Amino acid sequence: MTPWRRMFTFTLLSSLLTAVPLSAAELRQFELKLQRHLFTPSTLYIPAGEKVKIRLVNLDDSPEEFESFKLNREKVVLGQSEASIFIGPLKPGDYPFSGEYNPDTARGVIIALPLEEFNRLPVGGTHAD
Repeated sequence: MTPWRRMFTFTLLSSLLTAVPLSAAELRQFELKLQRHLFTPSTLYIPAGEKVKIRLVNLDDSPEEFESFKLNREKVVLGQSEASIFIGPLKPGDYPFSGEYNPDTARGVIIALPLEEFNRLPVGGTHAD
């Protein structure tokens, strides 16, 4: 292989590698638990401008549907099981969600914060409920 061809191949491969999006394993992950028809934490802070993965763990025996019109997400989670929900990147702001089957009790909000503000939070992206 000539030096010119080697340089071209290196440049091409380098540009392709930098264009690869983050895999699901590299996304920030957060956890929401559902128990006694209540989401914990009821307020979840995430960084704005990033795609994130939310692990939703349903500790109840009955199913529940995570629903958020503002996030454009719906996800049924069977009792005693879990599901993953991918959201973002979001603009800074509040994104309410609820459980469709228990809307009076299963309520919460995801708050997308600018990165500088998010980084000042305690580890885990939550404040005490």
